[in-house]
Amino acid sequence: MMKEEQWAPVVVMLISSVAMGSVNALAKKALDVGVNHMIFGAYRMLISALILVPFSYIWERKTRPRLTLMLLCEHFISGLLGASLMQFFFLLGLSYTSATVSMALVSMLSAITFTLALILRIENTQNLKSKAGVLKLLGTLICIIGAMFLTFYKGPQISNPHSHPEALHNNNNYTLHKNGHDQSNKWLLGCLYLIIGTVLLSLWMLFQGKLTVKYPCNKYSSTCLMSVFAAFQCAILSLYKSREVEAWIIEDKFVIFVILYAGIVGQAMSTVVTSWSIKMTGAVFVSTFTPISLISATLFDFLILHSPLYLGSILGSVVTITGLYVFLWGKKSEIDQSVLKTLTPSKFCQNVENEDHMTINVNNTKLPI
Repeated sequence: MMKEEQWAPVVVMLISSVAMGSVNALAKKALDVGVNHMIFGAYRMLISALILVPFSYIWERKTRPRLTLMLLCEHFISGLLGASLMQFFFLLGLSYTSATVSMALVSMLSAITFTLALILRIENTQNLKSKAGVLKLLGTLICIIGAMFLTFYKGPQISNPHSHPEALHNNNNYTLHKNGHDQSNKWLLGCLYLIIGTVLLSLWMLFQGKLTVKYPCNKYSSTCLMSVFAAFQCAILSLYKSREVEAWIIEDKFVIFVILYAGIVGQAMSTVVTSWSIKMTGAVFVSTFTPISLISATLFDFLILHSPLYLGSILGSVVTITGLYVFLWGKKSEIDQSVLKTLTPSKFCQNVENEDHMTINVNNTKLPI
């Protein structure tokens, strides 16, 4: 029984990570069709809210605290940081780059969150002098180098160009040069948008940490509220690109399938599964599965959707994953040190109590006459 309990979070997170990689790859393909990325986001958040309503009502109606104006405002901010604005930049960046690059930059989430925690004084700067602090700082720097690779070095295409018709261009030299220049600009801009989206997601995680204290044990209700606010926010943000009602009418069956899949699997289920896994095993354990999403997105993008694969994406992904695990190594060392500090005083107190007990027993012992 214990073995099943230990393996359950591992299996669940593996399935969730593979699913998230496929969601990004499919979303990239849907955006290439030409759908407004914020209309895509609005539908995704709306589906997530509809899926979570019955769960939050049935399982959390008795434990849910009374909603105040302040709590509603905080969930509005949560939706803005973790869903609408994040999706605005992330999906826009995804449309200019690839699923592989998007997941590689998301792999920097732990390092970016750590950096922001230092800037906002949430993380103690004195901890940087310890072994754990040095490893976390080193991991963050390696992640940044990996992001630089992904952003500024696209590199040659290492997959077979003939298997990717969309990668082929006109034979005219001027057209090739012009298209290549435009593609490079879009790639840089896309990476910048993805980094902004990841920073917003990091800010959401820091904000959510405080919100869960005020709204505990209500992951379904909280995610549902966030999704409702985010759906309206995405709808408003979609106006920057198109104000026509026809843009909301989606007839492409593939795009409809991707929106449903992204809303159910990529938003509702993944949020709930991640929350459950964090509760069971901790955030450090859950964050180690980020590279699985990256590998899943790369394989799904390349093998199923036949998108071109570039050397810069592979090198940048490897460097980013290396930085992530160095950072997690430091995080594990930090947790081990905290546990050791917690246990040491307890053992000392226990020893003192035992010594006192022995002294009393010695004093109360009567010598035989």
